[in-house]
Amino acid sequence: MVYAYVRLAAAALGVAAIVAQLIRTVSRALEATTDYAGHVPTVVANFLSFFTIQSNVAAAVTLAIGGIWMLRHRSSPEEPRWFAILLACVTTYMVITGIVYNTLLRGVALDQGVTVLWSNEVLHVVIPLFLLVDLFIAPKRRALPWRAVWIIVIYPIVWVVYTLVRANLIIAPANGNPWWYPYPFLDPHLVPGGFLGVAGYVVGIAVAIIGVGLLVIWVGRFRAARRSDA
Repeated sequence: MVYAYVRLAAAALGVAAIVAQLIRTVSRALEATTDYAGHVPTVVANFLSFFTIQSNVAAAVTLAIGGIWMLRHRSSPEEPRWFAILLACVTTYMVITGIVYNTLLRGVALDQGVTVLWSNEVLHVVIPLFLLVDLFIAPKRRALPWRAVWIIVIYPIVWVVYTLVRANLIIAPANGNPWWYPYPFLDPHLVPGGFLGVAGYVVGIAVAIIGVGLLVIWVGRFRAARRSDA
């Protein structure tokens, strides 16, 4: 099935983009002249703490699994439930990644080293768009119950808690501040109103995640119903 190879190619592109940016980030740390900027374990941990990176890793793994599954189960009428849930999660996270980056963060310098431009576009535009298209055209889409949206929101909640707890335990490699937040809208030192302002952003993004998650589930249910009627 041709589409299986399309998914595998998208997964490979995502991995290449992540690795390219990680290499650039580590190289910058190795060239640093201060202890905090040159502490490679912290720099790597920070890199892997970005929602964008974690979501893209999950997307690459999921697309690879999906491509391999399609090649090994050509006659199956629909994807397994566990994979449908996994795909709904990463599709939601990547669509949110694309929306947040292109509305709040495009043009904003982030503390991850010098940005690899092609990698940046792949991670924030190409892969989110691919998963959005995948939602509408990938074969064998399974219907999920509406309650699956609560599974989708688990990871973002855990990520926010992890980020806010970890923030004050880290020295920022870019400037030596005794805190590190991956995105400026989570930094109470930058957001007007401090933690209250941060809470506003978190709630707004949470609503968006639930909305996109419900849309992803609806599309899957609609496509599965049409296939059943046919």
